[in-house]
Amino acid sequence: MAAAGSAVGLGNIWRFPYLAAKDGGGLYLVIYLILAITFGFTLLTTEIAIGRKTKQSPLTAYSKIKQGWGLLGMIACLVPVIIMPYYCVIGGWVVKYFIAFLTGDGGNAAADGYFTDFISGEIQPIVLMMIFLFIVAFIIFRGVNNGIESSSKIIMPILLLLVIGIAIFSLTIHYTDDTGTRTGMEGFFIYIVPSFKGMTVKGFFTVLLDAMGQLFFSLSVAMGIMIAYGSYVRDDANLVKSINQIEIFDTAVAFLAGVMIIPAVYTFMGKEGMAASGPSLMFISLPKVFAAMGKAGTVIGCLFFAMVLFAALTSAVSVMEAVVSSLMDKFHMSRIKAATLETIIALAGGILVCLGYNRLYFDITLPNGAHAQILDIMDYISNNCFMPLVAIGTCILIGWVVKPKIIIDEVEKTGCKFGRKKLYLIMLQYIAPVLLVILLLKSLGILTII
Repeated sequence: MAAAGSAVGLGNIWRFPYLAAKDGGGLYLVIYLILAITFGFTLLTTEIAIGRKTKQSPLTAYSKIKQGWGLLGMIACLVPVIIMPYYCVIGGWVVKYFIAFLTGDGGNAAADGYFTDFISGEIQPIVLMMIFLFIVAFIIFRGVNNGIESSSKIIMPILLLLVIGIAIFSLTIHYTDDTGTRTGMEGFFIYIVPSFKGMTVKGFFTVLLDAMGQLFFSLSVAMGIMIAYGSYVRDDANLVKSINQIEIFDTAVAFLAGVMIIPAVYTFMGKEGMAASGPSLMFISLPKVFAAMGKAGTVIGCLFFAMVLFAALTSAVSVMEAVVSSLMDKFHMSRIKAATLETIIALAGGILVCLGYNRLYFDITLPNGAHAQILDIMDYISNNCFMPLVAIGTCILIGWVVKPKIIIDEVEKTGCKFGRKKLYLIMLQYIAPVLLVILLLKSLGILTII
């Protein structure tokens, strides 16, 4: 549940539906599913097995596997250090909208300029970021069993029920305007039916790389989290079963997030509304959708942002735990000291990110062509640069330096059958590294033909 909670986060809810809408609906779903059971499975298996074998966090695990590979562990640990501050800022945004809908202020939240006015404020975003951070820190302070596991056992079933309930509701709605009547089921078929209209080789590769990039977010790989969680797995546990459960749970929630969002946005805003992504999808487009639903929209909006808050919390807990466990293993700190240090780092970084929308605002263009300020730069460095580097390094280390047998033996040591062993070997040694290099070169703006 804890690992699945890490995998199910904001990426599933605001990035997956947008990419599915942008990349031909069903075509994206098919490619994503294929990648999840091949590429994603390979990275997930490798990281969890590394964690259990070494009983170490990402900062120290790689050097335990092979002397001299500590730099890879440092980069893997740096990823959650960079992610944590801005994830808490976004978590604060979710708290803001949850409170708005809970108090019946959802109508105002749908007004033009509401989101921009909020994030450009100097006090409120910082206060809400601190509230979110301190909830996460409290769970981490309580430890693995009392904090992470116990909270996940409560939060994840509630999250799943909310996702299913809102998804079903989204399929039943309809809306009539000057252009005619649109229904949730029409939006659902746009989501699941593959569209090859105007598809080119370059377009196909764009869909492929979009889906592959999304897998990093979805499965929490290449950021040290699964190594940290793997280090807590008992030696008699069935790794294959656990990995399969994480894959299924994460993919199911990502799919259901699309069922929640795409039909609703299509029904009330048409195909044009489906072009929104990231913050604008969740904090601008969806509140307008909830407002168009009338009184029911206040309830649905409240439940939706409660679900998003749960998803954000479980993922933020895993991000923070990756850093805290690294500090504990490397510097032999107590959990309290390590968690306090990481809370201070995240707080300072979070304040910096908040100020990036007012006093420290600027606009630069990244190598991949995107416009950016502080939050976007941190996101680009962690997700577009460091995460592919960590994944490439992991494939080289396990696939060619120490050889895959070290992982296979770890997976099979309880007597369980490694069902996709041949697929794992081919992906780890050949296909995954090539795809990852292409993804990295595209992110860096070096490869522009795809």
